[in-house]
Amino acid sequence: MGTVSPSDTWAYALRLPHDPRAARVARVTVRAALGGHGRHEVLDTVELLASELVTNAYRHTRGPCSLRLTALSDGRLRVGVWDSHPHVPSPFAEPPGVRRTTPAPPGDAEGGRGLHLVRACADSWGGWSLGDDPLARGAGKLLWFEVRG
Repeated sequence: MGTVSPSDTWAYALRLPHDPRAARVARVTVRAALGGHGRHEVLDTVELLASELVTNAYRHTRGPCSLRLTALSDGRLRVGVWDSHPHVPSPFAEPPGVRRTTPAPPGDAEGGRGLHLVRACADSWGGWSLGDDPLARGAGKLLWFEVRG
């Protein structure tokens, strides 16, 4: 009897309500998915960065968000976070591969570290505005980052 080896490509999607616990749910989901696929080498980085993007979605929007984890065939892992606000923040508004140096926020700042962490830890990142649809169908933005395993 033959055995079936798991595919090296897979995807998980999770819809999260506008809730202060959403970032924790995202972290637990990332840890379970990556641990289950043996992707321990990127687990801490992906857990941190996904949590930061989900936290930003909660803090800066009033609606739900979605988290998507995608393992690509070349070993990269892509993480995308969709939310309902169409504004794409810098540096995600730049074309992929453009790396601008901007200073980190001051140590006593209450926010601004999440996107700085993504820039510092991810191999690539980007974002797309999906428009500002008043009926909330397909509106918002998608921010993504990739890490190599």
